Amino acid sequence: MSLPDSFDPAERGERARNFFLEGYNCCQAVLLAFADVLEANGLADETLLKTAGSGFGGGFARLREVCGSFSACTMMAGFIRPATTPGMEERKANYALVQEMAADFRARNGGSIVCADLLGLRDRRPESPAPSERTPEFYRKRPCPEIIRNAATIVAEKMKEAAR
Repeated sequence: MSLPDSFDPAERGERARNFFLEGYNCCQAVLLAFADVLEANGLADETLLKTAGSGFGGGFARLREVCGSFSACTMMAGFIRPATTPGMEERKANYALVQEMAADFRARNGGSIVCADLLGLRDRRPESPAPSERTPEFYRKRPCPEIIRNAATIVAEKMKEAAR
């Protein structure tokens, strides 16, 4: 995959954070930070990324399971090291990348890839499917913007490594 000369992991992290602050869910925000690169490489477009990531917010539709931004990392691993054949070698390389991303994600975000853990939720009962209203109070209580920035930065770093 070719990357623009100006490709900067920190800037991609900031893009993802800004998409979240605009109202996209955590998964969509990370995916959209790379829409231009994927589109330029003929791999995906913005509409596909918005659609594919729509159910992953809140740890799979507010179930508070795997963080949506880490789900986006896993999706992006498929573009960085795709496993497009039934053989084991491609899958092994893809899984290795996802595991590297998980280790990086945990190190930067308090030791977990699970939404409930990241948010400090003790009660793991299913929540209403209605998303939380994005108010200033919502953003003050949530570590999400920084977690999303970290997730996109990890993806961008792995993309740069793969492009070398």
